[in-house]
Amino acid sequence: MRVYVNDQAVELFPGMQVKHAVMRAGKMAKIAGGLKAFDAWGHELGLDGALVEGMKIYLRHDSKGIQ
Repeated sequence: MRVYVNDQAVELFPGMQVKHAVMRAGKMAKIAGGLKAFDAWGHELGLDGALVEGMKIYLRHDSKGIQ
């Protein structure tokens, strides 16, 4: 399954979670630094959240600006 973290394509196995996508993209330090995960519509995602094919995840301080 392919998802995108800050527009970077990440390949994952089905059943993996948001945290796995962030780790695979090498961005867990940004989460540890206070950024949060949001979907393409600006809704905050939990790190244990489910993924779907083509999902776009953005790491931001809040729902207003991509970091």
